[in-house]
Amino acid sequence: MKVMILAAGRGERLRPLTDSLPKPLVKVAGKPLIEYHLEKLAHAGVKQVVINCAWQGGELPKQLGDGSRWGLTIRYRHESQALETAGGIKNAMDLLGDAPFLVINGDVYIDQLPDINSALTQLTRHDSDMFLWLVDNPDFHPQGDFAINDMGNVGILPESQRLTYSGMALYQPRVFNEISAGKRALLPVFRASMDKQKVQGGYFQHFWCDVGTVARLNALEQRVADISND
Repeated sequence: MKVMILAAGRGERLRPLTDSLPKPLVKVAGKPLIEYHLEKLAHAGVKQVVINCAWQGGELPKQLGDGSRWGLTIRYRHESQALETAGGIKNAMDLLGDAPFLVINGDVYIDQLPDINSALTQLTRHDSDMFLWLVDNPDFHPQGDFAINDMGNVGILPESQRLTYSGMALYQPRVFNEISAGKRALLPVFRASMDKQKVQGGYFQHFWCDVGTVARLNALEQRVADISND
């Protein structure tokens, strides 16, 4: 399975750290955030990774190279301006192939990967467009995003049962082959598939952190350091 790591965002709330670096290269316990993803993907047997780049994008290949030190092949797709999430994926479809692929936000930290094989089974069994992993609502996003019903379908309502989208998903290529190129947000893509009941989802029970602010980065740094010292 091919994997795309989204790495084109500006990271405004992490300034000044991101004035000269793309957000996924900000270090956590001495290691760039994105390298934690690469290590886990390689350990899981992934061989091919696509990374999109925009802000300070040249730093990513400079730091990560061709991926060979992890046993990976990394290919980069540079954007002259950030195309947002759906636009960035659409722009890289020629690198992602014709099979379902995994997408992970480059600015999240996880202790371990989700159960990709189980999600792929559900995706194909139901002929769904996508499989989303949802997490408990963090303090900064208490209202959540989507809910999972008893059939495993993901939708907007009911609000009382909503969880937060983790930034990790499996997609069928048709989702992005059917939209036009350009700057495009992901939420309308989600909603179009939800309206057709073509979205499956699951609860991600392991540690997850959206490294969106300096405060969250500092807290994550302390957590990773504490674990390393145990």
